[in-house]
Amino acid sequence: MPTKTDSILIDDLILAYGTHRVLDGLSLRVPAGSITALLGGNGAGKSTTLSALLGFTRAQSGTIGVCGIDPAADPDVVRRRIAYLPENVALYEHLSAVENTDYLLALSGERHDRGAITDALAASGLQERAWNQRLGGFSKGMRQKVAIAVALLRQVPVLLLDEPTSGLDPRATADFNALLVQVRERGTAVLMVTHDLLSAADIADRIAFLEAGRVAHEVRTSGPERFDVRALHARFQVGGERLAA
Repeated sequence: MPTKTDSILIDDLILAYGTHRVLDGLSLRVPAGSITALLGGNGAGKSTTLSALLGFTRAQSGTIGVCGIDPAADPDVVRRRIAYLPENVALYEHLSAVENTDYLLALSGERHDRGAITDALAASGLQERAWNQRLGGFSKGMRQKVAIAVALLRQVPVLLLDEPTSGLDPRATADFNALLVQVRERGTAVLMVTHDLLSAADIADRIAFLEAGRVAHEVRTSGPERFDVRALHARFQVGGERLAA
């Protein structure tokens, strides 16, 4: 079972659709106050891992816990402990950035004053002139920044990110990574599914490579260089080739 320091613990998880095992003995742990990047090719099981943590899918065997709670057994309780940022966020076109943020926080049972909301939007990199504009004219990157503000305002122990830098330019990606440092420092466990190896190497404490439903390789940051990016890139290429074969 998860310890007090393991906000996310997955052990030997098997999850199948029919005869196809999407997760095949997956083991992964994300301690509180840390960032784990989960990389893998299409079909490796990344989205299914997030779905299982959110309680949307039930595994056939193994152990999965979010703050010591099984998401399949008590999904509502688990979701109150998670802030989730999907790749394509459903926002309301007719509402402004401030109104979207306020409304989505209210749906999760949280309320923040306008100052806190605008501070979060500014921290996410959204320019002030866009705060009160309707989202109908927003680019994907601007929408992503609104969603990031919502996720960062949620005071929860676990943050799940699905391709969080998709649609962001290099400057916005750097700003986002700086925000994740703050989130980690307040004790949040962050699991980030991404194809952005360079961003992962910049921010993650651990990088795990998912292949055929299990972690095939995991590396932790070490020394001033943090990671050997060249070796990571070679590993990422090998994993993708295996999945495509």
